[in-house]
Amino acid sequence: MNNVKRIVIAGGGTAGWMAANYFAHKWPKDKVEVTLVESPDIGIIGVGEGSTPTLKRFFNEIGLRESDWMPKCNATYKVSIQFNDWSPASGIKSYRHPFISQTDTFTQRAFEVNCRTRRLGLDTHVLGEDFLINGALAKLNKAPVTPENFPFRMEYGYHFDSALLGGYLRDVAVSRGVEHISANISNVALHPNGDIHYLVTDSVDKIEADFFIDCTGFSSKLLQDALGIQFNSYSDNLFNDAAVVLPTSVQDVISVETQSTALSNGWCWTIPLQSRTGNGYVFSSSHLSPDAAETELRAFLGLSDDVEARHLKMKVGQVEKHWHRNCLALGLSQGFIEPLEATALHLVQICIEQFSNLYEKGSFSNKEQNNYNAFAKERFDRVRDYIVAHYKLNTRDDSQYWRDNRNNTKLSSSLMGVLNSWFSREDVAQEIAKQDIGMHWDSVSWHCLLAGYGAFPALAANQPGQGDLYKEQNVSQFIDGCALNFPAHQAVLKQYQ
Repeated sequence: MNNVKRIVIAGGGTAGWMAANYFAHKWPKDKVEVTLVESPDIGIIGVGEGSTPTLKRFFNEIGLRESDWMPKCNATYKVSIQFNDWSPASGIKSYRHPFISQTDTFTQRAFEVNCRTRRLGLDTHVLGEDFLINGALAKLNKAPVTPENFPFRMEYGYHFDSALLGGYLRDVAVSRGVEHISANISNVALHPNGDIHYLVTDSVDKIEADFFIDCTGFSSKLLQDALGIQFNSYSDNLFNDAAVVLPTSVQDVISVETQSTALSNGWCWTIPLQSRTGNGYVFSSSHLSPDAAETELRAFLGLSDDVEARHLKMKVGQVEKHWHRNCLALGLSQGFIEPLEATALHLVQICIEQFSNLYEKGSFSNKEQNNYNAFAKERFDRVRDYIVAHYKLNTRDDSQYWRDNRNNTKLSSSLMGVLNSWFSREDVAQEIAKQDIGMHWDSVSWHCLLAGYGAFPALAANQPGQGDLYKEQNVSQFIDGCALNFPAHQAVLKQYQ
């Protein structure tokens, strides 16, 4: 038993309990013991209540069934995000960014070729959702659940109640052998060599471990506070640093997509749950006061002052080192990129998985620490770039906020490479492959974004009347035919109740 490694997770929430479940699943107790210390006084922030498709893979790996966890967390399916009013000057009221599934391999090329043809001035169909199966499901409000004889893998995310999901994952982890200590951390004691030695709490004097996971939120009591690791802000190219949250009643027909609607100084999310609809206004406090943001959100939702609002501050950026000495930060402790594309849990998950692999590869030592830190930094930076592109490409002119975003020149070389490729009428897919950034967002996702903003030159005067692969390959027939295999979203949710 002397060789057993002990990992202590400081902080619960979704990030902490995801880590606890994954470690318990990956390593038997005779190799790694997992303890989670959670304050009984701190609730889950729940800035975002949506996910990317990676969460489906995570649940599958640790053995959680949708029919079990979804009803307990008021969860719904998510196949797409619809962006409203981000590029009014282009004449495009809204566009969708569907999650990319296996069937899309048959239509992806037609979409990308059409976009390049349109950049040359020819009139082609370039609405991404019309080429992608999840775009069809979003319009038809169908669940991405396939019959057994459907031969293609579907990718999709979820909407859920963050507090309920955290509680559900806690119960699962405890049932699988994770020790749960309910206590407030009052001090982090260090070894003379600079490592973390133990945690001091209001109920347990010393909680020792070989390795510590910091899930204490924006305060980052272990990595940033005790170990002094610097936080690097993204404020020079992501301006939003606050949110105001207001719930509304459950939708009559629960949607399978998140709505992201641009407002005067930011944007509003609309997330459909089985119990309610989550709404939040993400904004820049340098451009708009919290009170004004709340007033605008209430007007947008048609809500009176009777419904209480929650105000949140966001610390947008990432730490200089995600893994330092015998401590790894996860979730808000390691960084945060605003919830525009629901990337928070995606980043938590891939960091948990990569850390687990490298920690074990290094014989449960710090041998792979530099490789991990390079991985985490790259992932955060590339996710940031995709989010920044949403703001850089906007064509709104109703506030200084939107003009400041459009005029922002502090872009990474990676993002500049993608944008230059698009506007130079070059092959965007080739640029993404050259940079090796397809694991973040692939070429189809970039095309959805750029085409969705109407980032095209004027149409040429003379049109040949051919070359539109959407028509010539009868893409709509293929997509509509595939969509016949899927049930109504409401019907599937009802089965789980």
